[in-house]
Amino acid sequence: MAQTDAAAPPKEAVPPINTWILPVAAAWFIPGLGHFLLGKRGRAALIFASVALMFLFGLFMRGMMFTPERGQDYLTTLINYGGFLCDLASGALYICASVFGYSQPDLPGDVHDYGAKFLVTAGLLNILAMVDVYDIAIKKKD
Repeated sequence: MAQTDAAAPPKEAVPPINTWILPVAAAWFIPGLGHFLLGKRGRAALIFASVALMFLFGLFMRGMMFTPERGQDYLTTLINYGGFLCDLASGALYICASVFGYSQPDLPGDVHDYGAKFLVTAGLLNILAMVDVYDIAIKKKD
């Protein structure tokens, strides 16, 4: 019995790093800047406004920013590290808030909890924008 190999789809070549690294890094540091550099002005303004407003709402609600620390169990550690990475994904917004001393303790209450979620979601939205910038930079998307 002969074994036949199904025709495997050809592997796509990895795009050179110099085509996408600058727009993606710019998109991380200032939300929307990567789109702006690639000529997508309207999308850049929308992303900047969305991420910045979501981050500011989180600050106004006195949301806690996560710190990378170990907890008593694995889930707490995962939440702290994941929340920190998502906060850090906001780029300059997170850096400015940290440098200027924004630090809220984890307070009980719905408003503070929603504020922390807004801060994390701003970073997650910026990660999605960075993926979009990557796709545009490698000409996979228009």
